[in-house]
Amino acid sequence: MEEEKPRGITRKTLLKAALIGAPVPLIAGKVAHASLARDVVAAGGTTLSPTPYNCDPGDAPTIAQTEGPYFKPGSPQRSTIPGSGTPLVVSGFVFGINCQPLANVLLDWWQADTNGNYDNVTYNQRGHFYTDANGAYKLTTIVPGLYPGRTRHLHVKLQAPNRPILTTQLYFPGEPRNSTDTIYDPRLLMTVSGSNPKQGSYDFVLNVAGPTPSRTPTPTPTRSNTPSPSPSTGTTTWAAWKNYNAGDTVLYSGSTYRCLQSHTALPGWEPPNVPSLWQRVG
Repeated sequence: MEEEKPRGITRKTLLKAALIGAPVPLIAGKVAHASLARDVVAAGGTTLSPTPYNCDPGDAPTIAQTEGPYFKPGSPQRSTIPGSGTPLVVSGFVFGINCQPLANVLLDWWQADTNGNYDNVTYNQRGHFYTDANGAYKLTTIVPGLYPGRTRHLHVKLQAPNRPILTTQLYFPGEPRNSTDTIYDPRLLMTVSGSNPKQGSYDFVLNVAGPTPSRTPTPTPTRSNTPSPSPSTGTTTWAAWKNYNAGDTVLYSGSTYRCLQSHTALPGWEPPNVPSLWQRVG
């Protein structure tokens, strides 16, 4: 399978350029140099304005790929995943289909270590975090190793509040096994540069039309969204806007769930929908 070639200028590229106030040079109708997504926030950019549906003609939502056998719920909340190997920083944005950056999107990552092994006993090479107010994310990890049958790749699950989970993978350009891996898809190629650390960039597009709820909602005159105290003891019914600590148990739709990570619950983060935060126990 051939690797995807760079396309002509897109609406999304113009939006990124607008964030940093930089012109996008054109050569024969193509982008001479498109800013990497991570450069936008680093340059002090602000939230993108909404743009029309299908703002990148022909640019469909990010495709789903197999979860594989090594996913493990309950990863620690961290954007820096320690490990021995070549340092790798992956950054970018999560957009909706209307090119609106999506805040508070959960990204849950897992990968092989530098020797091509997955740790399914503890949480080495695993972690999750959320996009910021600009829809930006940044993962600091190591370059994953190779193992039989697969090219080099990262696994990730993305979920905007109250939206379905997207499970997919990211790939590295120039890998010899890209042409023989039957799962590999060139639409999931990162832009990678540098050496120590390697710098990867990829922008996800979720099938979501519009911004996502704030994790720190402003109270209204009719209802306060200020999180209530955490459950003290016993099992309570799950509710949005509550603080939950690791180990808390809740009831939801007749089932019991145990909290895996401390967090403030938001609408859409019901226990069955967020396996990184809740484990069904009964």
